[in-house]
Amino acid sequence: MSGAKTEVSTSALLALPRDLERSADDVVRKAFDRLLSSDTRVTTAAQAKRLLADHEDTEELTDAIQRFVAIATPFARVALRGARFTRIPWVLVASSAISIGVTVRNGVRELQAIAALLAHRFEAEAGALPDRALMQKLTLELYLDPRRPPDLADLELPLARLARRWIVSGAFGRNTRRKTHKALDAAERLDLSVLMRNRASARTLEAAEP
Repeated sequence: MSGAKTEVSTSALLALPRDLERSADDVVRKAFDRLLSSDTRVTTAAQAKRLLADHEDTEELTDAIQRFVAIATPFARVALRGARFTRIPWVLVASSAISIGVTVRNGVRELQAIAALLAHRFEAEAGALPDRALMQKLTLELYLDPRRPPDLADLELPLARLARRWIVSGAFGRNTRRKTHKALDAAERLDLSVLMRNRASARTLEAAEP
């Protein structure tokens, strides 16, 4: 938005309602359900990027996404009013439900594209998919921060980070596609053998803890 300072204060979005995290979890779970029950095959990052470009904003507004938007919208409006910014038009706040909905629908497709590429790589290089919890954690870690090696020390999903990204990107109309392209490139470069060894070491340490 031209002429507007769009930096939301850290405190405004720090403490997310627990219902919002649960709703984000439901969106992720449904996105993986749909992917795993489909015949979608993605073999390269370039193919995934083409698929995303060809199907911009076509994900249905499912019940899970509707619930997330319903919870996120009033929270986002309060956060926007309390954030440190100036000259943000009221129409931006008022239209947050629509823009967050678009962002989440696109976000679901982006997560599915990353997961589909990872699934292909695991099947081609390891002969089988890892357990679903690991796939979900790996997908979200790459989606949220493709520059950082995925943290698989535990498999708790970074749902608060995911919700914040969708809310902020939706409220301010930020396109998440560039970051998703970086995530796809990172997924294609990922050394799966090192990743799985590190995960096995983490599980050994967990088992050794009293």
